[in-house]
This record gives sequence, structure tokens and C-alpha cells, in this order.
Amino acid sequence: MKKAINPVSTGILFCLLLVVSTLQAGTSKYKYNKYSKRTTHKHHSYHKDFIKPLSKDFQEEADALYDEIDLKELGLSEQAFEYALKGYNYLVEHHSIAKSNVISICDFSQSSRKKRLYVVDLEQKKVLINTYVAHGRRSGSEFARSFSNNPESHKSSLGFYITDKTYYGEHGLALKIHGLEKGINDKAAKRNIVVHGSEYVGADFIKFNKFNGRSYGCPAVPSSEADDLIETIKDGSCLFIYHPTKRYLARSKILNG
Repeated sequence: MKKAINPVSTGILFCLLLVVSTLQAGTSKYKYNKYSKRTTHKHHSYHKDFIKPLSKDFQEEADALYDEIDLKELGLSEQAFEYALKGYNYLVEHHSIAKSNVISICDFSQSSRKKRLYVVDLEQKKVLINTYVAHGRRSGSEFARSFSNNPESHKSSLGFYITDKTYYGEHGLALKIHGLEKGINDKAAKRNIVVHGSEYVGADFIKFNKFNGRSYGCPAVPSSEADDLIETIKDGSCLFIYHPTKRYLARSKILNG
């Protein structure tokens, strides 16, 4: 004769199994969430700047230099300066710069109504020139928002350039520049992208217009300041055209080198 199963004992056993399963599931879920949170944090940290993290020593050096030159007072974003300095150091290490005391930064995160071109003497730790600069007509109106390396795009190209020789063209004295970033700005010479002066850029122009005029992609500057600026940065100095575009920051081998 088979012994009858006590329904009460069966119920207690089922409850115990259910509790154990729940605790195990809860423990696994907690471990998964903790790991996921940590992974997500790292992912977010990497994409915060979209480039390789800056070293602590470099960050401190850049911050100190930014404050000493008083670039915040002149409107240059700290991020633009950090990226410019990082790329500049990379180019110096790779012997790409002939004139190493000067760096020029076009901060296209700013309105074209602002003086957003900065020529900085890194040895004397001072700004030599701060003036207006145009972006490409198809890059945006008051603010530049779209960039291209393609011929006939009439857009600005971001990234690092090396200045070359001067020549006289339809805008007077002009300066050839060479884009150093493949697929980003290396067609600059083919597109005839140069630094030149123009009457559609400057304080006089924006007195009667909502914002400065735009170019076919050249970093055009006020005619009255063009000769002095070009003579200062010609023959192998570093020029950086900046905008916080995620695609550029992630693709730049110079910034991620």
C-alpha cells in the first residue's frame, strides 16, 4: 500500500523552491545591472569627448595655458583649445610643422558675428591676432553646421592644416593651406581653399547685416587684416578649424593618435 503524500508538506516544499529561485534570480539581476551600469558609464565617458581621453598631465598643461593666455575672455571655447593643442603636439612630434611657435584656431562653434579666429604665440603665451573669419556658404548661415571635403560643396572642412606659401590672386595676398586629414580636409588644395581677405567679413560688414558673409569654403578674413595675418602664419604653421561635430572628432587620426 502506497503512503499518501501530505498536501501541506508539498505546499511548503513548493514555497521554499519558489523563494530560492526568486533569490537566485534577484542576485543574478543585481549582478547584471551592476555590470551594465559600469559598462554604460565607461561608454558614456568615452563618447563624452568623442576622442581618446586626454592624459591628466596634458589636461593640466592645457588648462593652465588656457587660463594664462586668458582665452576664455576672448571667447575661445576651452574644448577647441584643448583639441587644437593636442593636435599641435601630435604634429610637432611627427615633424610636420616648420613654424612651431604659432597656432591658429578657427572656432566654428561660435557665431560668425564673433571674432572667432585666434592666432596664438605659444612661446610668448599671448594672442597675436583675434579677428572675424567666414565659413562656407553651404555650411550654414550665422552658425556653421555642416562640413565637407568634396569639391564644389561650398562648405568648410574641419581639422588640421599646414600653411604654405603666399601668392597674389583676385582677393590680393592669399595663403595656400594643406589639409592633413585624409577624407576630412585633404582635398583643400584641389578645392582652392586658401586664407584670403574679403570685404564681406568684418565689423563694417556686420553693421549692416545680420551676420558675416560666407565663402566657397575658404577661411576668409577682413581685407584690412588679411596681409598682417597671412604674414604671421605663413610658411609651415598649424591651422585648426574646429567644430564639435561628433563625426569629425571620432574620425580624426590626429586627435586620436
